[in-house]
Amino acid sequence: MLTIPQTLDVQADAAVHKVDGLRSPGRFLVSGMLAGAYIGIGVILMVSTAGPLTAAGDGSAKLVAGLVFGVALTIVVFAGADLLTSAMMIIPQGLLMRSVRPLPALGALLVTLVANLLGAIVFAALVVASGVLHSNPAAGQMLADMLAAKAHETPLELLTRGILCNVLVCLAIWMSARLQNEVAKILVIFAAILAFIASGFEHVVANMTTYTVGLLTGHADATLGLFASNVLWVGLGNLIGGAVVVGAGYWFIGGRPRSACAGHRAPSAHEAPMEHHALA
Repeated sequence: MLTIPQTLDVQADAAVHKVDGLRSPGRFLVSGMLAGAYIGIGVILMVSTAGPLTAAGDGSAKLVAGLVFGVALTIVVFAGADLLTSAMMIIPQGLLMRSVRPLPALGALLVTLVANLLGAIVFAALVVASGVLHSNPAAGQMLADMLAAKAHETPLELLTRGILCNVLVCLAIWMSARLQNEVAKILVIFAAILAFIASGFEHVVANMTTYTVGLLTGHADATLGLFASNVLWVGLGNLIGGAVVVGAGYWFIGGRPRSACAGHRAPSAHEAPMEHHALA
């Protein structure tokens, strides 16, 4: 396992890698779209497996939902893609380590947001066209219940649920960055995602798929206004959880500034978080 300072060095290099990705906007866009779609896979898998359990009144539904959603982040990490919520930790850590500059860092976050949204929209459209939710009514009902619940959450609730969500998501990425064994990486990812989903916290990229499916199927609680409000408040909460709680927290514990002009060593295959290999 890497030490905290060693992991911060890897994260700083990953931040440089993400910001430098803007030099190849087409590749960066595709990588972000794939991440949005991969998280969408987790949403559909979750409602498809936990929906029938919820309809039957089975108390294990939340546990199953939490267990299966870990597939989504595992695909992001091992296949390689640029996900907004993990970038919310990695890029601020790069800023604190003085490896990247503020304006390009902000640009990378905004482009990742747009790319994840586009990927989620395309994936959701394919799901709706496939009719899989019609063939599994309990899945469609669970998704409808999720939208109804989100419609009644206050901005403060969305914000705090977003903070709590991305603390866990970024801990999954942070812990997997420290580990050098692939099986151990998968285990910590599933553990953190189980806690996030089963607790009912809010993930801005997952909600992109949920709302797009709702919009395309004409659900009353899926409106553009509610979608935009959710992205705003949950996104802000995710940013606080990733950048401040986990990102700045571990930098405070073990970080130190690095010169922005200094040469950056490329992270080795066993050190680098596997999520960042997509654009290597």
